[in-house]
Amino acid sequence: MKDAQKPAKSATALDKKSKAFTDEERDAMVARAREVKAETRRGPRAKVDGESDVLAKIAEMPESDRVIAERLHAIITATAPALAPKTWYGMPAYARDGKVVCFFTAADKFKSRYATLGFNDSANLDDGAMWPTSFALKELTPATEARIAALVKQAVS
Repeated sequence: MKDAQKPAKSATALDKKSKAFTDEERDAMVARAREVKAETRRGPRAKVDGESDVLAKIAEMPESDRVIAERLHAIITATAPALAPKTWYGMPAYARDGKVVCFFTAADKFKSRYATLGFNDSANLDDGAMWPTSFALKELTPATEARIAALVKQAVS
């Protein structure tokens, strides 16, 4: 005779006990689950709705992050119009064929001292045996904006 199985603990109960993830990390995971569900429902409308989601997330940011995010959004959409804006773990991101190429992480998101522009492995940034995939951003200057445009252009090439 088999022993009776114990009921599984709920994710909420585990979250309260677990210190493996910060509150911000758990919030990001919950946001990602919502995004996946929304993307499934949207189908062909995903690009239009994705941009409105990105703009809404940017509008929620503190001013220092929002200024950078708005300018990044303009640079990325102008440089690589084929990338579809979407949210990814609650952050503005830009995807090709459903795969995130680059994303912005506000400093406030994980209580960091700087925001970041990150690139995933679908970005074509390979340069020898080692290359950067994340860049710290404190402010955007014309030179920084030009560098970002060049990186995005290379990433989608």
